[in-house]
Amino acid sequence: VQLVESGGGLVQPGGSLRLSCAASGFTFSSYVMRWYRQAPGKEREWVATISSGGGSKNYADSVKGRFTISRDNAKNTLYLQMNSLKPEDTAVYYCYANPAWGQGTQVTVSS
Repeated sequence: VQLVESGGGLVQPGGSLRLSCAASGFTFSSYVMRWYRQAPGKEREWVATISSGGGSKNYADSVKGRFTISRDNAKNTLYLQMNSLKPEDTAVYYCYANPAWGQGTQVTVSS
């Protein structure tokens, strides 16, 4: 199982980023997928979940209305569209397919 995140970077408050997670080594379309994040000095926290078919999505209250999780099962790829970014969104973002984690991608929101 391999999960590789990309798309992180430095963005100003109010800006947008789209994270991707390329999956391989398992039947991606059969798995519930999740995004988590870990800010400096804090525990890893759940951000969003998407069902295997993409029809059901759930979000942490802190990102609801600003972030959108999606997936392309034909491309074995998970996405996280992040809009209206805030400094408190600064963290390493990880994709998760039980029990595997990606290596993470850094998102920094700062002026």
